Amino acid sequence: MFTEIIVNVHPHEKRVAIMEDNRLVELFAEKKDKQMVVGNIYKGVVKNVLPGMGAAFVDIGLSRTAFLHYKDIFPELLLGNKKVRIGRDSSKISEILSPGDEIIVQVKKDPIGKKGARVTGKVSVPGKFLVYIPEERKIAISRKITSVKERKRIKSILKPIKEKNVGVIVRTDTEAIENEDFKKEYDGLMKTWKLVKKQLKYSKSPACLFNQSDLSHTLIRDLFNSNVERLVVDDKKLCNQIIRRINDSWPEFSDRVELYQEDSPIFDAYGIEKEIKSIFKSRIPLPSGGNITIEQTEALVAIDVNTGSFTGNNNYDETIKKTNLEAAFEAARQIRLRDLSGIMIIDFIDMRYDDHKDEVYAVLRNTMRRDQAKHKVYPFSALGLVEISRRRTRPSLLLTYSESCPYCNGTGRLLSRDSVAVQISRWLKRAQYFIKDDSLKIVVHKNVKEFFEKNMDILKDIGNHIEFEVDSKIKFDTFKVFSLKTGKEITLKYSA
Repeated sequence: MFTEIIVNVHPHEKRVAIMEDNRLVELFAEKKDKQMVVGNIYKGVVKNVLPGMGAAFVDIGLSRTAFLHYKDIFPELLLGNKKVRIGRDSSKISEILSPGDEIIVQVKKDPIGKKGARVTGKVSVPGKFLVYIPEERKIAISRKITSVKERKRIKSILKPIKEKNVGVIVRTDTEAIENEDFKKEYDGLMKTWKLVKKQLKYSKSPACLFNQSDLSHTLIRDLFNSNVERLVVDDKKLCNQIIRRINDSWPEFSDRVELYQEDSPIFDAYGIEKEIKSIFKSRIPLPSGGNITIEQTEALVAIDVNTGSFTGNNNYDETIKKTNLEAAFEAARQIRLRDLSGIMIIDFIDMRYDDHKDEVYAVLRNTMRRDQAKHKVYPFSALGLVEISRRRTRPSLLLTYSESCPYCNGTGRLLSRDSVAVQISRWLKRAQYFIKDDSLKIVVHKNVKEFFEKNMDILKDIGNHIEFEVDSKIKFDTFKVFSLKTGKEITLKYSA
């Protein structure tokens, strides 16, 4: 399988696409005003303690207080020299924490919707090969490293260099890594933790002590590995940062990083922009003419399989099996791509034979194995349904790119105004070579025009003279572009 990572940098948004055999399987988007905070370490202030919930709410400087459960309190890292013992009774949390207490916490789950961040008192500093855990002692090795000889080798390297009061988790990519690479990364993580402790001493709460939002750091630590054949990025500064990080820990793979310098937008060149548009559609076509429909609610995700226009040959059972096999592969891809989470139910078309069910289940499970998010695929139920549970650690693309529809009291969602603005910006970049100095009129919803008035920097690299016009009848999430020279609409001419 040919795997590549494509990175698109825009002043208001950064996007990372993972491609497998030229098909988009994962998409990460980070907006300027909605950066992820998972992994960040904060010095926070306890605002409220709720014994009935066995939890506390902590101010870490975000718009909403963070949620800290009793089981996530780590006594060794409590501030104020408190000597406490964590028992099983979560209602005794008020004996450990009080409003006004300062505490060091790490975000384990980003704020999603109206929910604040989920935090833990057990902090760690992750690297490419190792995870550094203060106030621990164990060396834990990834279960995916199955060789007994390799596990012994890794432990023999780490024991002499590891401090006694530090725990280490050895990540999967460490297999066959040289001694010097381990030492270099451990020393780097140790220095990072010492800096966190220094900031902890002198910073006033709430304060961020360790920020993981650096995209080059996230790319190399979480996404880039020996299976990635190519990493292409369209921003020179970020490209150089990525190469420097790879040279620090994996220099033999630095030649896999490329700077994209063509005129056409990078996501257009790789066919990604067109695939992104399909993410927000509920119906996805299958190669043979069938389709799957995805309906997302707060409680669960329902995926329905239909034969559609596919009639197959004269063998009804083979037609159904073929449709279900295609649906199993596509459903797994869409789950990763849309970053769906919680409980998912797939309603395959009924199959009479158990061996057909086994084939479909095998395709679904094997395709889901490529997903790094924690998940579980359950066998067919008595009703012919397959259930999947999956954990998400970041907001879904639906929430990232959309906002509640103002016309239906929140029962539906529309593309958000900043997302429409970024789309217009990309349209202008795509068309710039062809329209050059042509003056343009862009017709938008009034909310989008208001966004541009407050964020004109989004158009700073556009050479065209642009006039915005509000149309009360235009849809909230669409726009139209007209040439003032000819008076003709040119929107579709330069769309992705």
